[in-house]
Amino acid sequence: MRPDPFDTNRSSAGRSSANSQDDREPYAYERERLSTERERLRQKYERERDGDAFEPYDDRDAAPPYAAPRRQRPIGRWILRGLGIGIVLLVIAIIWLAITAPLSKSLQPPTPPSITLTADDGTPIARRGAIIGKPVDAATLPPHVTQAFLAIEDRRFYSHWGVDPRGIARAAWANMGSGGVRQGGSTITQQLAKNAFLDSDRTATRKIREAMIAFWLEAWLSKDEILSRYLSNVYFGDNTYGISAAAKHYFGRTPDKLNVGQAAMLAGLVKAPSRLAPTSNLEGARKREAVVVGAMVDAGFLTKAEGDAVRPQRVLGSRPSQLPNGTYFADWILPEARDQAGEVKTETTVQTTLDPRLQRAAERTVARAGLRQAQVALVAMRPDGRVVAMIGGKDYRKSPFNRATQARRQPGSTFKLFVYLAAMRSGLTPDSTIEDRPVTIGDWTPKNSDGRYQGTITLRQAFARSSNVAAARLTQQVGVKAVIKAARDLGISTPIPSEATIGLGTSTVSLLELTAAYAAIAREQYPVQPRGLADVREKGWYQSLTGGATEIPSKIHDEMLDLLAASIRNGTGRQANLTVDAFGKTGTTSDNKDALFVGFARDLVVGVWVGNDDNSSNPGLSGGGIPARIWRDFMQSALGIAPVAAPPPAVEEVDPDALPADEEGNAVLPLGGEIEGMGFNLKMGEDGTISVGPSRRDREEGPPPRDDRRPPEDEPGYDGEQ
Repeated sequence: MRPDPFDTNRSSAGRSSANSQDDREPYAYERERLSTERERLRQKYERERDGDAFEPYDDRDAAPPYAAPRRQRPIGRWILRGLGIGIVLLVIAIIWLAITAPLSKSLQPPTPPSITLTADDGTPIARRGAIIGKPVDAATLPPHVTQAFLAIEDRRFYSHWGVDPRGIARAAWANMGSGGVRQGGSTITQQLAKNAFLDSDRTATRKIREAMIAFWLEAWLSKDEILSRYLSNVYFGDNTYGISAAAKHYFGRTPDKLNVGQAAMLAGLVKAPSRLAPTSNLEGARKREAVVVGAMVDAGFLTKAEGDAVRPQRVLGSRPSQLPNGTYFADWILPEARDQAGEVKTETTVQTTLDPRLQRAAERTVARAGLRQAQVALVAMRPDGRVVAMIGGKDYRKSPFNRATQARRQPGSTFKLFVYLAAMRSGLTPDSTIEDRPVTIGDWTPKNSDGRYQGTITLRQAFARSSNVAAARLTQQVGVKAVIKAARDLGISTPIPSEATIGLGTSTVSLLELTAAYAAIAREQYPVQPRGLADVREKGWYQSLTGGATEIPSKIHDEMLDLLAASIRNGTGRQANLTVDAFGKTGTTSDNKDALFVGFARDLVVGVWVGNDDNSSNPGLSGGGIPARIWRDFMQSALGIAPVAAPPPAVEEVDPDALPADEEGNAVLPLGGEIEGMGFNLKMGEDGTISVGPSRRDREEGPPPRDDRRPPEDEPGYDGEQ
């Protein structure tokens, strides 16, 4: 066999014995040949790459050269595939959007939403429709009108393509810092996409669709067209849709006549239209207006001087014209019902917590209370906050102002609940003693309304007789901060001044919020959030961790029940006494302007207010009078219990020997007597004459209170309580 020239293991002498061939590893010479060939080809490739001259092929040294196949990289192929898939998806998306979201729909106003509220048994109690404005052209509006919306809602509107990554990142960072959802990153285009085409569900799928529709709108419409459609459809509260309807409803003018402050107020409503509607929350709307004006200055739309010149705006006092279906309860709960239902665009039914039987009982009780010119408010709720009856005034058609939810009046001695709660928390008990003597704190000298002082008495006695000086001493003893904390814990959100006078009820509060505070004692848990909707949506994880209820320690709870029961059994609230266990407190403000009674029995918590809308004095009015009797009468009807039996009249023994005698010596019973009841007093004299006059109760209470139904104003100062 011919020797292999690439066999380096062979000696120069050419050894070729069979033994030496057998000792070699099989096929070793072939591997060596191939290795040498690969090295030669590698060197050749490097010379060609470096530009060296091509070496001629020498068939004596190596096998013929061959072209090794080069492996193609797959990146380009995948790019082409991705582009193809993207084009197909884009075509599908365009077809889908053309079918489900035609551009013409973004110009149409939303379908007039109709929402029906039902009682807890499904009975309809109110129905509302919407006010739809005419479409507007953003290009023809004054610059400050559109700039107000751009400054607060989407400052980069004219530079993004429908979705603003910077805005989303800014909102996410702000929300992370605040521990909850405080800002949104949606652009005006996204808001138009949601309002015109989608619902308000906060799901990832809806947000993806919203972004796709936003890109679709940006591709087919100009920026001015998008802004025009947005301003024509957006919700402004009070059931008004579109800037044309809102400008007329709140200011009585067209959008092109709006001044800077009015445009800023409307732009501010978009964030929370139900909560900030200026007809029910003018203070909140004005604060939001100031925020928008500041944003306009920051964005360069206004100079600092122009921003400072903008003043808080006034709005018309008109309300939506649905009075035939209107009730105080419906007006209160409608914004929340609409928010729960989302941006209502079709017929929607929302169930509330109102109990028709209890509502009728409240209306009957108020109608027969003999208020004459005075106004009244009543709130009835379950201990968990479900409002089951509400009276906001004597006649909704004459005055839709809701005195149960909108009025802020001084609570008088009903505020002492928080003073005594702070005292019980500090370790005192109802049997602890306090001085019921005149006291001066700084330049303030409180006085008891009846001018009488009992000396050293127990806290139970002080609470029952509603001693002002005792409450002032307790406030000073436990500290004003402790009293304020007790009020805040039980849900009072209105401003409370840090001064000793708060113990007598000098700060203002709504009847609804005050009643919810007493409900916290009834439930043994705080705070209690008043609610009027049957369907309560679950809180998010953050709200669940930070907004949970807190149990009232059993000892403190029992002590508070002890005090509240003493007020009804032996104190100023005796006229509210029931045949079942009842707990409550009276309240009367200075000059008898406001009178209240708030309390609970079984599973019902009720607050009653009586007074004049103009905050004028009511001689003879007290919390232990008309409000306590309204509370008692309503409770008896609501709970189905009998009235407290009147004590039997005292019978005086008569000595026959002391009686006058007739001519025959027989004893003669003298004529004369008195009959009380039915609102009058019948008296017979010894000579047989009969006289009729007002009952003693009416004479003691004085003339009925007056009222001229003007909206209430807060009145500072307080120095007395009944």
